[in-house]
Amino acid sequence: MSPERRIEGLALKVGPLGEHDRLLTLLSDDVGLIRLAVPGARKPRSSLAAAVPLTTLELQVGGRSGLLRVRQLRVQHNFGNVGQRLETLTAAQALSELSISLVAGDDPVPGMLSVVLMHLERLELLAKNQGEAQRESTEGERVDRTLATLVQACVHLLALGGYGLPLQTCCRTGAALSPPIGNWDWRCSLLADEGLAIGAQAGAAIQINPSELALLQRLTRLELPERQDGGLMGPRTVWLRLFTLLECWCRVHLPRPVRSFAMVKEAVHATASGGRS
Repeated sequence: MSPERRIEGLALKVGPLGEHDRLLTLLSDDVGLIRLAVPGARKPRSSLAAAVPLTTLELQVGGRSGLLRVRQLRVQHNFGNVGQRLETLTAAQALSELSISLVAGDDPVPGMLSVVLMHLERLELLAKNQGEAQRESTEGERVDRTLATLVQACVHLLALGGYGLPLQTCCRTGAALSPPIGNWDWRCSLLADEGLAIGAQAGAAIQINPSELALLQRLTRLELPERQDGGLMGPRTVWLRLFTLLECWCRVHLPRPVRSFAMVKEAVHATASGGRS
């Protein structure tokens, strides 16, 4: 039997495998994306039943060949609280699905795991606040911040994974993308196959104004853009436009679609129309 090894990472996806086992997809700093068999994990009293999505795990794995098998596991943290709200749950699912699209097996992406965990921690904090007595406007602000967190996470993860949207240079002319704030006639176009181009270009997937471009460019930073009073910059309509822009980019450039993006939009629209999450 081959020697056992220790792996730490985030469970992105868990599915059935045979009658009693689970198939675990794990994001790890050491091995990239790895799929593991978790024997007996679907049995009620299994010691491996804690192998569930959105959980950071420390695993002992082994096996002679093919699919490695989990021998032991220890839960480090469970992000299950994101499931308390529909919008945070769908945003977390989108993060997981995007990560799977960006990371190949046996080819780790430095920094990917830590960035995913950072944004999951932000979503968890937003979800935990749901039980407090809050004004209706604060409820809306929380939904907006959830959407903005996902948009920024997409910018960060796409850049790390080698599929970043070029945000500083026009893809047609090579000129700097310097948004002229206040010039509301100016436009920047997303050409999904190429990048961002100055002007209202024919065949553009979407067009954005100077303020929207400036906001998008700020998302490469660590923190979300905020006003002096601590509120989030930009209304929900702007964040939805930026999310749509990134969705178009991902649809063309990623090796597999991120189907959870549609669920995120549905959750946000349900909140806007008075639906309960």
